[in-house]
Amino acid sequence: MKIAIGCDHNGLALKEALLKSALQGHSVRDFGVFGPESVDYPDIAFMVAQAVASGDCERGILICGTGIGMAIAANKVKGVRAAACSDVYSAKMSRRDNDANVLCLGGRVVGPGLAAELVTTWLNESFEGGRHQRRVEKIRQREEERPR
Repeated sequence: MKIAIGCDHNGLALKEALLKSALQGHSVRDFGVFGPESVDYPDIAFMVAQAVASGDCERGILICGTGIGMAIAANKVKGVRAAACSDVYSAKMSRRDNDANVLCLGGRVVGPGLAAELVTTWLNESFEGGRHQRRVEKIRQREEERPR
């Protein structure tokens, strides 16, 4: 699977840990950051989200301090369904019920072991479709509407 990954300065250590663990065997496009200097998380979120929305990458992973800021920013990109998760059940259900295509993690919230479990679970889970497809389609339709 081709995965886009990105982080801000608060997520760098966790990103590096995931590249050495749960993401082994996948094709990964790393959007940074690559050093500890402070950056604005929306810049990274938009790049990863666009790579997923365009189809260049199948899924995306974003990491900041909590995962929340990255999720908010990524969800501004049409076609992206980003979920901030810090437990395995939520990661699983974000795929199964919501067809989330971007997983957001908090470098200050989850450690490397749990993060690897979240990523592995999320990458291996499929969208169930069925009644959930109707709900995801409503989200897609809303994206098509003009702001009022």
